[in-house]
Amino acid sequence: MVDDHRHHFLFVPPSIQDHIQGVLSATAVLVLYGDYECSQSADVYRLIKVAQQQLSPFPDKNNICFIFRHFPQIQIHPHAQRAAEAAEAAAIQGQFWQMHEMLFIHQQMLENGYLVEYAERLGLDISQFLQDLSHRVHIARVNLDAESGYRSGIKTAPALFINGIRYTDQWNIKKLIASIINAAN
Repeated sequence: MVDDHRHHFLFVPPSIQDHIQGVLSATAVLVLYGDYECSQSADVYRLIKVAQQQLSPFPDKNNICFIFRHFPQIQIHPHAQRAAEAAEAAAIQGQFWQMHEMLFIHQQMLENGYLVEYAERLGLDISQFLQDLSHRVHIARVNLDAESGYRSGIKTAPALFINGIRYTDQWNIKKLIASIINAAN
């Protein structure tokens, strides 16, 4: 799953332009490049959620910041780009993380009709959502995320950076938590 060891650093630093859970001043900032149609991206996202839950009892509540950036692999996942655009259309209506979660849960059902169904479930303005998707309003944002991934040496999703350094260890909870704790110290 780790594809290029020559690039170990995040090229585009985290900013308020990103989709953020937590605060940028956290002791550990995780940036995940993912693809909504990629089962490995979903698995890594779930690992990060578990790590957040396990590390949250610590006294400093601002110890983890999680950022998601789009990295649709359109050559192997035909619905990934459109799903990323749907997440951005939901973001405009204040529902990025809710749509993000929905897309990973239902990643085998990402055709347009399903995207509309998810938007309806979230109570989004469907007219605006459909207009955004049909006019491809958010494609530039998705492409910007992907380009930042390419500039960081990423060729496939998922790819994770902790405090700007590429995570290259095994995808398991013990190793991930150890890396987060080490980065925070």
